[in-house]
Amino acid sequence: MNKEQIQESFVAFASVATDYIPKLALGLILLITGWWFIGRFTKWLERKLKSTKVEITLIPFLCSVTRFSLRILLLVSVASILGIATTSFVAMLGAGSLAIGLALQGSLSHFAGGVVLLFFKPFKVGDVIEIDGVKGTVQSITILYTVISTPDDNTAVLPNGQVANNKVLNYTKENNRRIDLSVGIAYDQDIDKAKKVISDALNSVPLILKDPEPFVGVLGFGDSAVNIAFRPYAKSVDYMEAYFAANEAVKKALDNHQIEMPFPQRDVHIKSGKI
Repeated sequence: MNKEQIQESFVAFASVATDYIPKLALGLILLITGWWFIGRFTKWLERKLKSTKVEITLIPFLCSVTRFSLRILLLVSVASILGIATTSFVAMLGAGSLAIGLALQGSLSHFAGGVVLLFFKPFKVGDVIEIDGVKGTVQSITILYTVISTPDDNTAVLPNGQVANNKVLNYTKENNRRIDLSVGIAYDQDIDKAKKVISDALNSVPLILKDPEPFVGVLGFGDSAVNIAFRPYAKSVDYMEAYFAANEAVKKALDNHQIEMPFPQRDVHIKSGKI
């Protein structure tokens, strides 16, 4: 390489450096400043969300998504300043996101269900719910799964996609809960007396609410007994204890007043004669 070629190469390099160095410096300044700002912004967002009624489990997820999205936008902006073609970069990012989405389709449905549950809060930790035949107390709600403790001390882990797309019965959403019970008395017993005895027995149970007043009425007629329904109310948190106490009080009261609760029975009539 002769002297003239070296000079031409140096001039070309100097020209490129003159054009590129300012862009590189601007890109680095934007990258460092933007990265710092995103960090500060997500910390501020986290504090702000904690001061609101947003579910605590959802806050780290929202902050992570915000941080990731802003950093991707920052990198695309820096690449554009440096003269890198961002069209292909964005296309590759989109294709990668699509591939990941298809691979994690089931998990993403649970993820989306978790977001819905944490935002709209159809139930909360401590509620007694029933979902798709599973009944129990909610122990935790994560972004992917809902954990329920069943009455027989088992643990059910339900994917949030299933939870969000099924009918949910929340037994403790309201402060009060009705207890549906019934008892059978013999056909020869006084119905009015039985109803009064049952009402008095319910009113003697401390966990049974006086307002609304317990309902007592004839439910129907069985093969061996007149079925009387009684519908007292209790606080949702006292439901099971009140359920057992109401049954016990009614049974003892009927016994004390000699009101018969018959066993199933049939009348058999035998006719003699020749065929």
